Amino acid sequence: MQEKLVPLAMTTPTHLAHCPPCSWLLMLLLVFFGASEPSYGSKWQVLQPEGPLLVAEGNTLLLRCTVDGSCTDDMIKWVKVSHQDQQEIYNFKHGFFPGVMPLIQRTLEPLNCDYSIYIYNVTSRHAGTYHCVWFGNKNENSEKTPQEGTSVFVKEAGDPEPDLWIIQPQELVLATIGDNVFLNCTVLGDGPPGAIRWFRGTGLSREAIYNFEGISHPNVTAVQASRRDFSILLQGASTEHEGTYYCVKFQRKFNRQYLSGMGTRLRVKAKPPSPQETELTNEHVAGIFPSDLLSVFTSLVLGLKATTLAALLLVLVACQRRPWQEDVKTPGPTKLGPH
Repeated sequence: MQEKLVPLAMTTPTHLAHCPPCSWLLMLLLVFFGASEPSYGSKWQVLQPEGPLLVAEGNTLLLRCTVDGSCTDDMIKWVKVSHQDQQEIYNFKHGFFPGVMPLIQRTLEPLNCDYSIYIYNVTSRHAGTYHCVWFGNKNENSEKTPQEGTSVFVKEAGDPEPDLWIIQPQELVLATIGDNVFLNCTVLGDGPPGAIRWFRGTGLSREAIYNFEGISHPNVTAVQASRRDFSILLQGASTEHEGTYYCVKFQRKFNRQYLSGMGTRLRVKAKPPSPQETELTNEHVAGIFPSDLLSVFTSLVLGLKATTLAALLLVLVACQRRPWQEDVKTPGPTKLGPH
């Protein structure tokens, strides 16, 4: 009688049952590391000076705001808060706001994550507290307004002269690595007793740069051409010195910030290579041998995170085991005798 072939059971190829393909493992790694990234909103930190700032009527007000972390223009706006009311001053996503211009539109330099704005022809109605806010998930109803904003005072034409003016005329300073950078600050008037200090950054994490009555940064010196000059010289600039620098007056009695300048942003670029350096670099790249490539690869591997390295080793082990497992034969159909 004719033999009948009946499979014992549905079988799965061994290399699929025991060792997933390398591409699967790589996909799992991508999912794993993608899931381990913090949420988009958790990366954000809005940084703006507390002030107060003083501006004369008819002049231009510069309100500074930067974002630490990933940033998208359509998630930032400026609002002015007064008597529990909020007025939208500028929205980077949409709208038309006459008399207001982003700083990035006025400078030719690309300033990443900078949401500073100019308000032109200031009047008394511009006095108040300004907040640079982020609305999460691109929903303007879920905006996060910081507790502290930048307070602004306006000196009207008929007002008496204030007891203190702080003038920082440099809005943006460009330097190359190794340069000595001059940061200008002029203080008119005396104000209450207290020191003039320089800071880099804002908030609790700001860095003390120079104190005219105390300890200062080692590579910073005062350049006082007159008793009203509180400028400083930053020697040997590097990319680590980038940021916004503020000249600030403190009130000793209450140990608080009394008045602030509008800030000077410092951007430091690498020096362009000379023709000789470019030629030497090209010769060095052309002269790399395979043994040198191995050492370069080793350095790159050692620089990876421990988790990434462990995951890559898992992929390599799986790929090496795969040919051996494919040689293992699966059970075939069993011959049954005649019925």
